[in-house]
Amino acid sequence: MAYFRITLIRSAIGLPRRTNGVLQALGLKKRMATVFHPVSQDVAGQIMKVKELVAVQEVDRALTKQELHLERKPDPGYYVERRGEDVWRMKREF
Repeated sequence: MAYFRITLIRSAIGLPRRTNGVLQALGLKKRMATVFHPVSQDVAGQIMKVKELVAVQEVDRALTKQELHLERKPDPGYYVERRGEDVWRMKREF
């Protein structure tokens, strides 16, 4: 089953109540929030109402919150070869 991955890119501050209602119906409350909905004509119609505010992708499966978090987490740019305790132990020996 295919899903829409919908991410709120722009804020709805200052927009009509109807627009805010559509975003609430989709489950989008904050910027950069992501929700998954099954592909259907109803959801496609809601997306078309707020197309300027959201980014939409079609994906094969809905991700869990944990998977979304890990996907957004940046690569630290380094890796640890040894733990800090080993380094302190080595310094005490010298």
